[in-house]
Amino acid sequence: MRFSWRGRAVAGVMMCLAVAGTSGCSWRGLNSLALPGTQGSGPSSFVIQAQMPDVNNIQPNSRVRVADVTVGHVTKIERQGWHALLTMRLNDDVRLPANATAKIGTTSLLGSLHIELAPPTSEPPQGRLHDGSLIPLSHAGAYPSTEQTLAALSLVLNGGGLGQVQDITEALSTAFRGRERDLRSLIGQLDKFTANLNDQKGDIIAAAEKLNNLVGKFAAQKPVLDRAIETLPDALAVLNEERDNMVQAADQLGKFSALTADTVNKTQANLVKELKQVGPVLESLANAGPSMTRALSLIPTFPFPNETFENFMRGDYVNLTAIIDLTLSRIDQGLFTGTRFECHLTQLELQWGRTIGQYPSPCMAGTPSVAGNPLTIPYRWDQGR
Repeated sequence: MRFSWRGRAVAGVMMCLAVAGTSGCSWRGLNSLALPGTQGSGPSSFVIQAQMPDVNNIQPNSRVRVADVTVGHVTKIERQGWHALLTMRLNDDVRLPANATAKIGTTSLLGSLHIELAPPTSEPPQGRLHDGSLIPLSHAGAYPSTEQTLAALSLVLNGGGLGQVQDITEALSTAFRGRERDLRSLIGQLDKFTANLNDQKGDIIAAAEKLNNLVGKFAAQKPVLDRAIETLPDALAVLNEERDNMVQAADQLGKFSALTADTVNKTQANLVKELKQVGPVLESLANAGPSMTRALSLIPTFPFPNETFENFMRGDYVNLTAIIDLTLSRIDQGLFTGTRFECHLTQLELQWGRTIGQYPSPCMAGTPSVAGNPLTIPYRWDQGR
């Protein structure tokens, strides 16, 4: 009995010493000790850190998961400024980008909390998560907890608008009482309007895209528009100073327009008559087009026709056969026909005596000393008797 009492006393003293020793070493419960069998405890595991806005009930040895698979555990939680800094140890087979996200999640509705690591969804993955990596506060967050969900639901049920649904229903019933037909018509019209709007969806989208392009062009020309807006007040001031001159110019322009209209009205008959007279001239000119074309082709090679110009020279020799008639009647016929000097040379030739063998000239018609030109005088039945 004496030995048993002494053994108990020694055990009590040893227990007190153990508690005192552990309290001196900052004893914080079993979670402060490394637990066997946790993920991220292998020899090739690596350590990362994450800045979290709040850790809720996260404790050391809390699980770290990727796609609902446990890949590590939390080793240390400390304060860094106004946010928390979590240290985590992960398995060596974890493959995540350097810009991965860290969020606090729960395994179930009433389950335990854990850290959920995932690739980013708002930006492309970059780099790779390695030993010593730090997930910044901008990539950290937390999923809604059960307490937050219940609190929000309580706010909606107690202080939200569900309690006023009956009042709203009664107010609508009172407002539309006796107007059921109008309400049905309104709903039908809204249905047609919505259908038409849906049919025009492509046009609306195209118009919005065009408007977006137009706004983009305006944005690109912003310096020009700014300069134009700054210059516009000065331009308006100049226009205001020249207002009297502009009014006078507009008045004079009106008078000139009236004078022009009066002139056109007075010369209308003469103008129409002249146009009618120009018509036959233009028609004759058009009819003479082929002849003028042939005549123009003679100008570069005068006096040889263009059609036979190549026959003019063969090799080193030139072949020329020319008949030159310098009688006054031929010169008169070739140069003065249709002019005021027509027949003058012919009459002079007649006074000197015509060359024997020439045909009678049309200029001889009506000459008193000549019986008449047989080519132009009228035929008589007793002619030749």
